[in-house]
Amino acid sequence: MNGSGKGACIIRKDRTILLECGHPGFEAARTALADFAELVKSPPAYHTYRITHLSLWNAAAAGKTVQEILAVLSLLSRCGIPAGLEEEVRQLVSRYGRLELHSGAAGGSLMVLRADNPVLLDELAEQAALQGLGLKRTASLECQCPSEQRGLLKQELTRLGFPVLDYAGYRDGQALNVPWKKAAGSGAASGEFVGLRDYQEEAVRRFGRIGGSGGSGVVVLPCGAGKTLVGLAVLESLQCETLILTSNATSVAQWRAELLKRTGLDEKSVGEYSGMKRQVRPITVATYQILTHRRSKGGPFGHMNLFNERNWGLIIYDEVHLLPAPVFRATADIQATRRLGLTATLVREDGREDDVFSLIGPKCYELPWKVLEKQGWIAAVDCIEVVVPMDTEIRHKYMYAGEKEQFRVAAGNPAKAGAAARIIAAHPGAAVLVIGQYLDQLEQLAASLGAPLITGKTSQQERSGLYAAFNEGTIRLLVVSKVANFAVNLPDASVAIEVSGAYGSRQEEAQRLGRILRPKPGENKAYFYTLVSGDSREQDFALRRRLFLTEQGYEYAVQTAQPEEATL
Repeated sequence: MNGSGKGACIIRKDRTILLECGHPGFEAARTALADFAELVKSPPAYHTYRITHLSLWNAAAAGKTVQEILAVLSLLSRCGIPAGLEEEVRQLVSRYGRLELHSGAAGGSLMVLRADNPVLLDELAEQAALQGLGLKRTASLECQCPSEQRGLLKQELTRLGFPVLDYAGYRDGQALNVPWKKAAGSGAASGEFVGLRDYQEEAVRRFGRIGGSGGSGVVVLPCGAGKTLVGLAVLESLQCETLILTSNATSVAQWRAELLKRTGLDEKSVGEYSGMKRQVRPITVATYQILTHRRSKGGPFGHMNLFNERNWGLIIYDEVHLLPAPVFRATADIQATRRLGLTATLVREDGREDDVFSLIGPKCYELPWKVLEKQGWIAAVDCIEVVVPMDTEIRHKYMYAGEKEQFRVAAGNPAKAGAAARIIAAHPGAAVLVIGQYLDQLEQLAASLGAPLITGKTSQQERSGLYAAFNEGTIRLLVVSKVANFAVNLPDASVAIEVSGAYGSRQEEAQRLGRILRPKPGENKAYFYTLVSGDSREQDFALRRRLFLTEQGYEYAVQTAQPEEATL
């Protein structure tokens, strides 16, 4: 990075940044940009980044100053910072912290919204949505609002472009003794757990102090980096009854197992609330699916009252990027409860990143995937895109299909079975996952490869048995649907073959690569293959799918399967 006119970036007025991939400062520039910009395109010559209001606010929440951000832009820029852009960045960053929320009088039924300038409150007073929340001017620099509107107020102010520092505080919740189990042979004092890595300890510290008075925020770490342990450490630090929300029943079982393994809690203290059980205990682990279940379309959510079943002091949102809309609405009502989000990526395909920011909290800690790889905490992964030709019959079907059907035809290309078989043969003895989107394709692959198949129809008992056999090494090949995208602990998996996916989902690509990130013995190496049909719309979607991983520093090598190699 330098300011001599030879920088790696071209910075535009519209807040987009072109990063030259062949520049000697490419890697350093990519690392620097990740602090306050997001990658939106990644063609071979130039990667395109965009500075957004949310990327700047998350940077500000993490302690970055506008001077630091502008200094980086100045160093990276080949032609200087365009006129007007510097001022726009200053204004956006300055909005973080202009509004503060404090607890008020009236027995806690009112909150006080304070501004740094009366003109700002004049502007906000004209917003009909804020008036509807009961926001009333009480002084030159203050407004009052009913406490029950705390979440909706923050959500609306974020939408209007003015994020709030929430100093209104949190209730402690019901106290609960949560001691660590002493690590065997550690020499630690009784009740002291010494298994936390440095970055996990830092994540816990950051959660305690981020924004306002601490106690709400999101920790972003790749799969295999120990997000669950971060959640347990926050729970242990607060010593309170806790509700843990996660993506599926397999993840519920994993959280329960970790709680019982790492802490002194007994079986009776840790409950499961899912499709199979309805246990509300001092520590309760539930699925998003059960919370959003209703008997009929348009009917009430019968289990949403779990948020109020006990006096929770902490709610942990595992895989927070999957948070369903009804849970956002419930979260808006519980802003007095501490909230921790855990995720491998803040990317949401529904565009609701602002709601995660306002209702769960800002990003309080993130560590780049490649940093963890260099430190040996996750496996190094080779990413390979294999272009698989379509035979004459499939090509003809593709050409005469509609746009949506074209993607489906290309994704289900039967020639991918042969390509997958060749990859498996190239990794003898490896633990291999074949992952896909479409059940008919997966059924055919499982049959042709002679492998067990796990889909949404597979019972939880059968899934658990197959996962256990895979981890024990008695099964070395599994074909899995999207049910394995999230929160499945398969530490020995070293090869993943993606045969189809959900259009251009960056989130899904990151999660699937995450299945093979846990450290491996020996050279600590894993392989991620994505199979795409040549000369098809699937290739365009594949470029978008890998955006997030490209931003993290992963490069995809491209190989082409020969026609005779692509069929069994």
